[in-house]
This record gives sequence, C-alpha cells and structure tokens, in this order.
Amino acid sequence: MRYLHTMVRVKDLDAALHFWGELFGLVEIRRYDNEKGRFTLVFLAAPGDLDRAKTELSPCLELTYNWDTEEYTGGRNFGHLAYEVDDIYATCQHLMDNGVIINRPPRDGHMAFVRSPDGISIEILQKGENLPSQEPWASMGNTGAW
Repeated sequence: MRYLHTMVRVKDLDAALHFWGELFGLVEIRRYDNEKGRFTLVFLAAPGDLDRAKTELSPCLELTYNWDTEEYTGGRNFGHLAYEVDDIYATCQHLMDNGVIINRPPRDGHMAFVRSPDGISIEILQKGENLPSQEPWASMGNTGAW
C-alpha cells in the first residue's frame, strides 16, 4: 500500500492556489480539467517531496474545483484520503469480510471508496493497470455516500 493524496474541495481556485502555492509554498505538479464532469483537479506537492511527487504522483494535496457553484457545509470541503494497493479486489474483500461497507465498489477494477469508523472517506486505487471487471464487484451498487 502507498499513500497518494488528500483531496479538498475549493470554492475559488485562484484564491486556493494563491494560499497553497504562493503563501504556503506548495508547488503545482499536475492539473486535469474535465469539461464533461465540470471540474478541475490540481495536484500540489511540498518542495521536499517534489522529485518524488513528479515521478510517483505522491504524496500530494489535490485541490478539486467544481465549476458549478456549491456551498460546502458539514465538512464537505474535505474530500478523501487516497491509497494505492496491489490488488483492489483482495483489499475490498478483506475489508468487507471484516464488516467494512464498500460505499463505491471497484466495478471498473480501478477505484473503490470506503469510510473509516469516524466517517473519513478513503479512496482505494488499483496500482498499475485496471484489473479485469469481475463479480461480485461488477454488479454491486453503491451504498451510502463517500
């Protein structure tokens, strides 16, 4: 397992980049604009982590800017922690066998979401290429929110 990033939602991307970059000192290493989903992701790294973040894309802070206006309340501005695993199906099965609800199953062999006992959302990502789709994951629906 490898720690990847922490995601926070921001209302004003320019103000957030000013704070995290110019004031706090993080460096932008990657940006992704998704027109269909109407969002922008900006990944930042601390100067001491810059070389690793550029090659391994971790550890990072992910700023998520949703193009449509939304007021974030109740901690919604904090998104999730992300971890990369060798086998997403084995990881999810182990968690499920131990009573953890798989909120967003790895239907695509790539991504799943669970929550900690304290309600912290955790994104689980398959290391490398997506695994081939398989049951029970392929037809499993979402449960709750992540």
